[in-house]
Amino acid sequence: MDYVLEIERSKNIADIFEIVKKIVRDYTGNDQAGLLVGLTDLGISNRGFIGAFYSLNANMIVINKRPLNRILQTNPAIYKYYLFHVLLHEYIHSIGYYDENDARQIVIDISRNYFGDDHIISEFAQDIKKFLLNLTYPNTEIQPKEIYIDFIRGIDRKNTNYIG
Repeated sequence: MDYVLEIERSKNIADIFEIVKKIVRDYTGNDQAGLLVGLTDLGISNRGFIGAFYSLNANMIVINKRPLNRILQTNPAIYKYYLFHVLLHEYIHSIGYYDENDARQIVIDISRNYFGDDHIISEFAQDIKKFLLNLTYPNTEIQPKEIYIDFIRGIDRKNTNYIG
């Protein structure tokens, strides 16, 4: 399966998340049903940022939209790959790998296994710091005035039943 092509053809976050789930299920044999995925502004600074987080109690992945917006300004060609990386990392947490170092290593292993050592997804997994100029604003710290979550539709396609 050509996952790079699938990512390139994806039209939205839900499509990319489906690819993440497919790869994780293939690699680990595990998946997580009933997840919510949302976007919010978690702020950013040139020293770093939170790309996303997984909330165990809410069974929810929340993605920081500030670095996504910055990538669209600096290097739109890597947008989908960054989004894939962030979703992969948080999805690994959702299937039970709560330790940050364990999750990072699994993300590195999956990225290399499915995309090769030289693909940008593997580079994100190995050392995201080298992409800070694409993800942050120079000499700036931006904190959100308020936090609200925009939930993404179509995330849990396999487990959604519609009454029609």
